[in-house]
Amino acid sequence: MLDLRKLRYFLTVAEELHFGRAALRLHLAQPPLTRQISALEAELGFKLFDRTSRTVTLTAQGRSFLPYARGVLEQVALAQVIAGKLAAGTAGQLSLGYVSSIALSDLFSQAIQTFAQGFPEVQLTLVECASGSLGARVADGRLDIGLSRLLPQNQEVHAQSLGEERLVAAVSSDSPLAGQPDVSLAQLSAYPLILFPSDYGSGLNQSIEQLYRHHGVPLRAGPTGRQITSIIALVAAGQGVALVPECTQSLMNKGVTYKPMAEVDACAQLLVLTPTARKSVLADAFLAVLAQSSHTR
Repeated sequence: MLDLRKLRYFLTVAEELHFGRAALRLHLAQPPLTRQISALEAELGFKLFDRTSRTVTLTAQGRSFLPYARGVLEQVALAQVIAGKLAAGTAGQLSLGYVSSIALSDLFSQAIQTFAQGFPEVQLTLVECASGSLGARVADGRLDIGLSRLLPQNQEVHAQSLGEERLVAAVSSDSPLAGQPDVSLAQLSAYPLILFPSDYGSGLNQSIEQLYRHHGVPLRAGPTGRQITSIIALVAAGQGVALVPECTQSLMNKGVTYKPMAEVDACAQLLVLTPTARKSVLADAFLAVLAQSSHTR
């Protein structure tokens, strides 16, 4: 294996084409430098320099070898820089899982934008998945952080609240509900309620079902959609009504009207999930950005 120190000696002599000046740059005496170059030539099996009492020139093989030697040393220098940034937590990879109803929130987009600006050398991977599987993915290391609405039943995952988001009713624009200033659960109960599938493990479903039970209002289940956009499309098609987070109003679907809820406790929680055992400098940095973004909402 080639000695990086000898490669640096070779590069310095190639730049100076003078052993005396190269030795001064390297803070060496000239004889040790000459011996190191000779040793490198012996390892390579060819001469790097033609030397006379007056001149030093690169051989044809030396000129051909020079860019490769320079490339190796540049890569080593880059590796040292990256290693320092990885140790400091300013470079690397971070995987973020989220549920579809959170992707539309200002908090989500603001946190990602702020993090990307502060950590431009971090590769951020976004993974959309159901609340029911987020906890398991965080626990086994497939995700570094999860943004969910469902409290995980797993001691290997830590859940921290980022607050609550108001729910609004999404109704068909030709429905009598569309003309109301606000809508109550009792009014919604006359219509099929569009939810995520029961096997999806949806935290939003859980919040909505608890809300109906708390107010003693019967829930009339309707069709289901696996994404918030699918649920809104079903509302637009006149297949029922939906309770969705406020941020969903950014989906300006033709044929859908969003109405405030009369019940003040019509809310869905927002949780950030992290592994209980594993520690990550980058994850901590993203959590700090999330906390800052949530405080400025």
